Amino acid sequence: MRRLIEIATERRVTIAMLMVAITLFGVVSLSRLKLNLLPDISYPTITVRTELTGAAPAEVENLLTKPIEEAVGVIRNVRLVRSVSRSGQSDVTLEFLWGTDMDIAGVDVREKLDILLLPLEAERPLLLRFDPSTEPIMRLGLLYEEDTAAAEAEARLKALRRLAEDRIKTDLEAEEGTAAVKVSGGLEDEIQIRVDQQKLAQLGLSIDQVAARIRAENVNLSGGRLEEGNQRFLVRTLNEFQSVDEFRDAIVAYVADRPVYLRDVATVERGYKEREAITRVKGRESVELAVYKEGDANTVQVARRIEQRIERIRESLPEDTELVMIYDQSTFISSAVNDVRLAAILGGLIAIFVLYGFLRDSRATTIVGIAIPVSVIGTFLLMYTNDISLNIMSLGGIALAVGMLVDNSIVVLENIVRKKEQGQGIVEAAQNGTSEVGGAVVAATLTTIAVFFPMVFISGIAGQLFRDQALTVTFALVFSLIVALTLIPMLASVG
Repeated sequence: MRRLIEIATERRVTIAMLMVAITLFGVVSLSRLKLNLLPDISYPTITVRTELTGAAPAEVENLLTKPIEEAVGVIRNVRLVRSVSRSGQSDVTLEFLWGTDMDIAGVDVREKLDILLLPLEAERPLLLRFDPSTEPIMRLGLLYEEDTAAAEAEARLKALRRLAEDRIKTDLEAEEGTAAVKVSGGLEDEIQIRVDQQKLAQLGLSIDQVAARIRAENVNLSGGRLEEGNQRFLVRTLNEFQSVDEFRDAIVAYVADRPVYLRDVATVERGYKEREAITRVKGRESVELAVYKEGDANTVQVARRIEQRIERIRESLPEDTELVMIYDQSTFISSAVNDVRLAAILGGLIAIFVLYGFLRDSRATTIVGIAIPVSVIGTFLLMYTNDISLNIMSLGGIALAVGMLVDNSIVVLENIVRKKEQGQGIVEAAQNGTSEVGGAVVAATLTTIAVFFPMVFISGIAGQLFRDQALTVTFALVFSLIVALTLIPMLASVG
């Protein structure tokens, strides 16, 4: 320790450059730290969503949910499997251990699903990188700038819905960190077929025959392949209906060798699906887009990227429409973190003023005042290397450590001043004063670290919650010790 103190007082430029380097790296690290409200205490999740149109919840559970649970429940690092079976839809949510590589986990889940035999009527399972039960990080409203006349309301609400699903939803989901965008409100296009039961009965047909015939007609299928020389052509039969008239002209049966068209037994028209919710913004009906982030993505960073994407989308919107922000979770997070950051800064300034009130020495106060920001900025460097985000807990740890940062510097500086008053030279007083109390300063710092650092080893959500605070306090105290044994004697030895 004595040798370290002698280097600090004899090679001042080296120590000064070292502290400048720590400060620069700390500032760069601060600009790259993630911003969160709290440490990430939610387990990374993947949701397997499978749809089986028309199936009751009991059928969905037996045909989809249970087989999927059995298949994916054995994947490594899965800590919990939970599911929800609704009418026509199955959601199986997998929670993984902290630190799991979610890209590899997604591949493992897909491999299990590919070998699973599900009903032919079921859609291909979708993998969602978020928990559907969580709240979206942003809500957007798409609406017309002026009230719409009643005669035009239906057509314009359909246009808004198509615009939201075909363009805006696709653009937002392409942004890094976005897991999904849900569209609600407006009117969804639907071809409505109203069958006349009396006409069916007269022709001796059933509604099941009509439905089966429409399903068989409205489909695209692979027709095999053709080979010509060294070239190979894939053949497809395109038979999906493209208009309402094609639906009307579909042949549903033959009676007495005469074709029966759909228009003969039913009324076919373009309508919209039954609405389950109506969204209003500024008193006008609108379409809502809810943005969900991936489980391991940073809320504030994703929100900032989405905001930049929204600005580009607004430039390409039709003139009479507008896209407005309804809710942004990152605003609350930034506000809360900034409040804690301001409290930490004010705490440091108050500590300096209180120190000056006792010392009545501007030079000594300046030396200690320099030690505080250097220690705090150096802490940001270690936070970045250990993947600790700026959140209420970590900033609270810094605020808690600010008072402790001053202790080591005050003890060392006070003893140096006492040595000067005894008649020793500046350099000699800095060396002897620091060496004399160095052991006590190290012991006091290690004692405080011994209180906070063991919190890192707490398991579960409590450990994940307090880990950032424990490490932040530890890093700050380590830097305060280094500063007290190097920077303080170096500055004190300057005439």
